[in-house]
Amino acid sequence: MKLRADQLEGHLRQGLRSLYLVTGDEPLIVGEILDALRAAAREQDYLTREVYVAERGFDWNEVTAASASMSLFSERKVIDLRLPTGKPGDKGSKAIAALAESVPDDTMVIISAPKLEGSAMSSRWVKAIDKAGVVLRVWPLEAKDLPGWIVARMAQQGLTAERDAVLHLARRVEGNLLAAQQEIDKLALLHDGTELTVADMEEAVSDSTRFTVFLLADEVISGRVQRAVRMLGGLRREGVVPVLVLWALGREIRQLAAMREAMDDGESFASLASRYRIWNNRQAMYQHCLHRLGASQLHSLVDDAERCDQAAKGQSGDDPWQLLLSMTVTLATGRRAMQAA
Repeated sequence: MKLRADQLEGHLRQGLRSLYLVTGDEPLIVGEILDALRAAAREQDYLTREVYVAERGFDWNEVTAASASMSLFSERKVIDLRLPTGKPGDKGSKAIAALAESVPDDTMVIISAPKLEGSAMSSRWVKAIDKAGVVLRVWPLEAKDLPGWIVARMAQQGLTAERDAVLHLARRVEGNLLAAQQEIDKLALLHDGTELTVADMEEAVSDSTRFTVFLLADEVISGRVQRAVRMLGGLRREGVVPVLVLWALGREIRQLAAMREAMDDGESFASLASRYRIWNNRQAMYQHCLHRLGASQLHSLVDDAERCDQAAKGQSGDDPWQLLLSMTVTLATGRRAMQAA
């Protein structure tokens, strides 16, 4: 069966299927669908997840063997199969079609791929999934629908805005849903629930402080620790609120942690750079940062970001600037540090 992204929530309330294909070129929506499927699987006691990335030279026998093997502890498991090119080849097509015909009772299979063109959608393996499971196609949002999408996403965070303010944001992000969501996340941090005006939106999405904060994030990821520490101190002296700095660093930390986990599961950096839309001229600094920091360090930084968020909101006695300094030094060097800002 085929579903649209907006039908997923209702579908999950009716119960899980054992086989899903998620395909599309909107990384925000695709990622949210995959997260929702994995969360629903955990609620149904699928406690083990095995990740397979079908890149060039991939051994399809691994997936066949994984689907045929029973857990030693009788745990349900998720097979997370990623097709970076969307083209499994002849062997892969046969393996997926065979898997679709006989998914074990203790197994749920989630297959993800970029946008599949018409010929691929009519291939044997996709038809097999359509017959036995669920095909979720993520379509690009049309320009006329973007303002409504922004209003709905803002409402999820308790935000409202004037119509012209919404249109201003829609023009700024130019259809990039990931950028739109990042701006909405920042607005939720900076505003107190009053209706946003065009002036509020202009200040939030185009001021020079925001530009400087992004530069700070680049310096940190590039490993230029001295420049990053100086920039952080300058932002503090200018009276920038710590939540704005945390917004920029925190989103990079969460993305890096997700990328590091995927790389540890076998996915290539090239595939991740495409999925997260990292431009070619920025890929080297992300690669160096991911080699500099391990998964445990990045997960610790995610925890630090949560502590900093509490401190910035006055919910703890910690100094948010001290925590931001520690996060900056750790990201830039790979070493834990706490210094006076």
